[in-house]
Amino acid sequence: MDTKQLDNRYVLPTYARNDVEFVKGENATLWDKENKRYIDFTSGIAVVSVGHGNKRLADALCNQAKNIIHISNLYYIAPQAKAAQKVVETSGFDMQCFFGNSGAEANEGAIKIARKYGEVDGEVKRYKIITLKHSFHGRTITTVKATGQEKMHNYFGPFPDGFVYAESIDEIESLIDDHTVGVMIELVQGEGGVEPLEKEKVQRLAKVLKEKDVLLIVDEVQTGVYRTGAFLASNLYEIEPDIITLAKGVGGGVPVGIVMTSKKEVFSPGDHGSTFGGNYLSSTAVCEVVDILNEAKRSGELDETIAYFDAKLNSLYEKFTNFFEKKVGIGMMAGLRCKDAQTLQTIVQNAKEEGVMVLKAGRDTLRLLPPLTISKKEIDEGFDALDRAIGRI
Repeated sequence: MDTKQLDNRYVLPTYARNDVEFVKGENATLWDKENKRYIDFTSGIAVVSVGHGNKRLADALCNQAKNIIHISNLYYIAPQAKAAQKVVETSGFDMQCFFGNSGAEANEGAIKIARKYGEVDGEVKRYKIITLKHSFHGRTITTVKATGQEKMHNYFGPFPDGFVYAESIDEIESLIDDHTVGVMIELVQGEGGVEPLEKEKVQRLAKVLKEKDVLLIVDEVQTGVYRTGAFLASNLYEIEPDIITLAKGVGGGVPVGIVMTSKKEVFSPGDHGSTFGGNYLSSTAVCEVVDILNEAKRSGELDETIAYFDAKLNSLYEKFTNFFEKKVGIGMMAGLRCKDAQTLQTIVQNAKEEGVMVLKAGRDTLRLLPPLTISKKEIDEGFDALDRAIGRI
């Protein structure tokens, strides 16, 4: 049996697969089993931050795998401690990290920190967490409930109590009551349509929450690790959250989730844990990815790439305004809001045929999440293919 037959026979059908099988990658370029070449404007949904087949990352992982892949968190793990140092120091915040394996795990950890913070003398005094209507925070039972999209809540109840949904950032303050312990937001909503929140409104909300002793939790699973141009979108918005979650691009393709917090005193030994989280292999990946991207940021290369990509996207948008309502996103987390769902579906399909991989997101949005190391040549090739794809409609 080939891969498609094996998948249909043995893998649960939780994904609507594209009919393509990739066998090789080099930076932002992929080849399928027929040796057709594609430009990757998806990076595994913002995961492959330093590109496919990155030699520095591969060498670091290979060298670590030859020594120790995993022990357990019952012992000190040198690359985990170094990864935490790199993430915290690059963030500019005075925080500590917990390592898991995914964005959903990181958000679970954030919710647990908030819930324990809301306890007084062992009694639950504050437990409610406010999220936004178009948010997405994960696929576990709790993070599905934290997600403010009703379509995500089908089939899987009953859910944990304590989540309240605001229609917009403007409504959040009015929903805070004596039982509210936290507000969880994405500064750019990924699954919600690559929609950035307004900086001034976020800054005002952060000030109000500080005054009310309500924790500000920022889900940076997709926005983090230079996706928006700054190491964290929180840096770009000039706010200081109490809790930040990371995943996706922080491991460059190795599964990693991180919850970092300034509330260092909340968790005690036994309050939280992860068998695989922060093991030698995954934390080695974090160290190398952060080093690679820090160097690209310091040299100006990353900012130059973002500016070049943004200019190409602007040109495409201006050429096809009859298909798009507006350009959305920040940095390399970008999108074009389509005028209808059918047009979006046609663009995605045509793009694959023309040799560029793109994504759909909520609110009929064409989502573009290229590797942060993408070359100008790959950007040119990808936008030429996307131009042809849209031109066919």
